[in-house]
Amino acid sequence: MSLSRPVRRREDARLLTGRGVFTDDIDLPGQAHAVFVRSSYAHGHLRGIDAAAARAAPGVLGIFTAADLQAAGIGPIPYLPMPGFRMPTPVEAPRPAFAADRVRHVGEPIAVVVAETRAQAEDAAELVLAEIEPLPAVVDTAAAVEPGAPRVWDAAPENVGLTWQGGDAEATAAAFARAAHVTRLRLVNNRVIANPIEPRTAIASFDAATEAWSLTCASQGVRYMLRVLCEHTFKVPQERMLVFTHDVGGAFGVKEQPYPEDVAILHAARALGRPVKWRGTRAEHLLSDNHGRDAVMEAELALDGEGNFLAVRLHVLDAMGAYYSVHGPYVTIRNTTNGLPLVYRTPCIDVTVKLVFTNTASTGPYRGAGREAAALVMESLVDAAARETGRDPIALRRRNLIPASAMPYRNPAGRLYDSGDFDAVLAKALALADWDGFAAREAASRAAGRLRGRGICCFLECVGGLLYESATIRFPEEGGIDLVVATQSSGQGHETSFAQLVGDRLGIPAEAIRLRQGDSRDVPRGLASIASRSLIMAGSALSLGCAEVVRKGRLLAAHRLEVAEADVVFEAGEFRVVGTDRAVALLDLARWRREAPVLPGDLPETLDSTGDFDAEDLNFPNGCHIVEIEIDPETGQLRVDRYLAVDDVGVVINPAIVHGQVQGGVAQGLGQALTERIVYDADGQMLSGSFMDYAMPRAADLPSMAVALHEVPARSNPLGVKGAGESGVTGSLAAMSNAITDALWRVGVTARVELPATPERIWRALNGEGQP
Repeated sequence: MSLSRPVRRREDARLLTGRGVFTDDIDLPGQAHAVFVRSSYAHGHLRGIDAAAARAAPGVLGIFTAADLQAAGIGPIPYLPMPGFRMPTPVEAPRPAFAADRVRHVGEPIAVVVAETRAQAEDAAELVLAEIEPLPAVVDTAAAVEPGAPRVWDAAPENVGLTWQGGDAEATAAAFARAAHVTRLRLVNNRVIANPIEPRTAIASFDAATEAWSLTCASQGVRYMLRVLCEHTFKVPQERMLVFTHDVGGAFGVKEQPYPEDVAILHAARALGRPVKWRGTRAEHLLSDNHGRDAVMEAELALDGEGNFLAVRLHVLDAMGAYYSVHGPYVTIRNTTNGLPLVYRTPCIDVTVKLVFTNTASTGPYRGAGREAAALVMESLVDAAARETGRDPIALRRRNLIPASAMPYRNPAGRLYDSGDFDAVLAKALALADWDGFAAREAASRAAGRLRGRGICCFLECVGGLLYESATIRFPEEGGIDLVVATQSSGQGHETSFAQLVGDRLGIPAEAIRLRQGDSRDVPRGLASIASRSLIMAGSALSLGCAEVVRKGRLLAAHRLEVAEADVVFEAGEFRVVGTDRAVALLDLARWRREAPVLPGDLPETLDSTGDFDAEDLNFPNGCHIVEIEIDPETGQLRVDRYLAVDDVGVVINPAIVHGQVQGGVAQGLGQALTERIVYDADGQMLSGSFMDYAMPRAADLPSMAVALHEVPARSNPLGVKGAGESGVTGSLAAMSNAITDALWRVGVTARVELPATPERIWRALNGEGQP
């Protein structure tokens, strides 16, 4: 296999023909089944739980509540500080497995019923009576910080867990004071939820002999799950727990952390001495899994008389929900701030973020994870500034783009962009999208009674990088090569891309390479598949591991071929003696070393090798997305006519996989822009609790997408790659918002449509009515 070729995904045949193994496909001998009792109130005092009738129900083995976990010394699921990022400690809002004396959102677990069968557990759960004294609830992010709003946590009187300031407030104020023009916008990043095709499922067991737990679940990395559960919730050594992950049917950030259900069934398995399985439903997923987004953003851009950007100021009310998720506090504070100026020269920024509690499910990373907010803010400001000052939006962008000659470039958030040619990416996108031909297409739309608009988003993401990752290359007795990684594929094509990379480095055919993941006993040190980091980090570690294999192999080959090490070269999967036809294949050498008699002590005992990669900074994929839409002014119905994405993801290992990642991300971004929204009523009851009401985009809603790549190698890792997992979302949300605004502006409507831009909202804007 070679690099930069669109090799077909190896895993597709297995997954598409039903031969994948997901958590719900697994059953353990003697397993019981768990069903959770959840709060039907958004806020209230939990006065008591009557489980007597449920305990007497057929098949019931046990019922567990907060008191049981507290007695066992099991703590809450923490929020974890982000290594390398300094932030004051926020107000404590520990996320328990079960509500103890107060419920804070609809769907919060109160108890778990464990029975012989799932049906018995479901029936018994209906018999559990929770006495809840209702309290006033607050679900709207802006309303939560108003005087007199119901208090979610007593320690947070204004429902603010932390007020954080980043950038240079003084320099920014001075820049605004001397500005010739200031553009101001209020933007809402609407609350949505990732909807992987596989809801969460988990199986827990406990070995009394070793006093060790085992947890099988869909995750984005078993090492990270193990760390959070052992170090923070159960407070036991990591040797006391095993975590396994098999195939994962999508994740998008929602499966990066343990949840209350995982903690509860781990306790139940120990208490009952039997494996316990829980399978989440789609309704439970929508109610209680981490949501994404939900922020109110007040943004300002200062420009001088020539149109140069002077500063950006951003104030964010960032909804946390009732509890912090493991990384919820950092989504906006870290990711939005890091990349806020995007691809533009902007001398200073001032960012203020308030972490706001509401009586809703927690929020956490969802594909994009704050980067889409930076793009939405900056690109909306740029388009608005162009309209307000009478400038061409492309000319304004080009005036302020960071030139390739300025790399490496440190942005006002302190991040060092190592590479990028933003002007070339923009030029390619404009040409491929036929930007100059828009006038003719708009005229045709008008003639047909339609409105046409176009939107553009020039973006940059701060992803991957930082921390560490290891990967091991093994030569097992059965032959071939095993790649052992701590990252976890959930649809990204790791089996293909990692094999493609190692096959290229070692000259080994793909069919001889196997990916090993998802077993905490086996995987090396590492984190998880989050923040578009898998290829950046694990791929770089594998590349370094390959170099170590070759180093060891030259020593062994020199001994076997009875020549000096300097006379041995490695190419096309063989160690050759220079100037001769004498050679030994890598896999043959590995087998010979296993079977060889005792060799001199200075020779490697095995070709097995581990690569360790520690990133010094983040990684900066970037791109330009352009979309054109048509709107029926009579109904507000919108149709996406064409979509183009030009992305710089550095060196491309497999173009087909990158294209798929971009297209999938665009689909999710369009979903948020047009249809998706988590909705609660004033009492905290979810109104979008099924796919009847939570409007996922359908195939008919999506356009044909053109994807082009512009490779500028990263300098921050040995592969030269940049993360490709989230750019589709990051580019599409702002591009769509700008296209809608553009279409309305062309007919004199200056009101900005809040996302999601449903037909009703568009129609109301066209007819001068307020937003629903």
